[in-house]
Amino acid sequence: MKFARLGAPGSEIPVVLEEGRYRDLRPLTSDVNGAFLADDPVARTRAALEAGLLPELTDADGLRIGAPIARPSAVICIGQNYAAHARESGAEPPSVPILFLKTPNTVVGPNDAVTIPRGSDKTDWEVELGVVIGTRAAYLDSPDEAAAHIAGYVVANDVSERAFQMEVSGGQWSKGKIAPGFNPTGPWLVTPDEVDVQNLRLRSFVNGEPRQDSNTNDMIFDVATIVHHLSQYVALEPGDLILTGTPQGVAFGGRFPYLRPGDVVEVDIEGLGGQRQEFVAWEAQK
Repeated sequence: MKFARLGAPGSEIPVVLEEGRYRDLRPLTSDVNGAFLADDPVARTRAALEAGLLPELTDADGLRIGAPIARPSAVICIGQNYAAHARESGAEPPSVPILFLKTPNTVVGPNDAVTIPRGSDKTDWEVELGVVIGTRAAYLDSPDEAAAHIAGYVVANDVSERAFQMEVSGGQWSKGKIAPGFNPTGPWLVTPDEVDVQNLRLRSFVNGEPRQDSNTNDMIFDVATIVHHLSQYVALEPGDLILTGTPQGVAFGGRFPYLRPGDVVEVDIEGLGGQRQEFVAWEAQK
């Protein structure tokens, strides 16, 4: 099942994609939020579809695509989770998951323009698999328990400013990760039954030229391990978003230039859809 949110920022309509048509979820929920995701959303939506309770949103094609989840309470990220990316960053692959945080206001629509921060010379792209939590997860006993707490998966672009992240960080990465709009998400939240999550091709392009091309089977720490590990340190709440790391092929590796105003980044993950963002100058957005 694919959930989405369509409409202007702050006024998105929750929908489910069924046989190529968007069905309005407002008879069931005000939003694709934690409360909805924690309350058996697939079964409830399927029952409502079968009962004919969800009308088609006839103007869907003309609406902006928002992030497929409402603003989460937390965006938790895993760093250097692909061995080749760790090495292109000048580090050895980690022995335990590296954690950093993004702020909830980084989460925007998959095709929204992204503003390059004031003073940035090193804005970078990172295609990533995102995991959306469905039910509260705290102190899980094993990775085998993780699946029961996952609502689904999304495409994410973990946009980064590398000078802020590495040169003025004070030892933490988040300064380079938290500019508004630095986490385009979607277009859909895809439920786990529709994807083989550890065998998905993920790619990125800049101005049509290929950059990243890898597979989630190259992760150092798989999704179940990540959710279990995080649950030992933080209570994961319904609607929270976990970004699971990016493969090699980013500008930070030195092979490609950093982003400039007018550049267009496209990212996609097999089965989860694609995104397209134009990067714009900060001065134009003041």
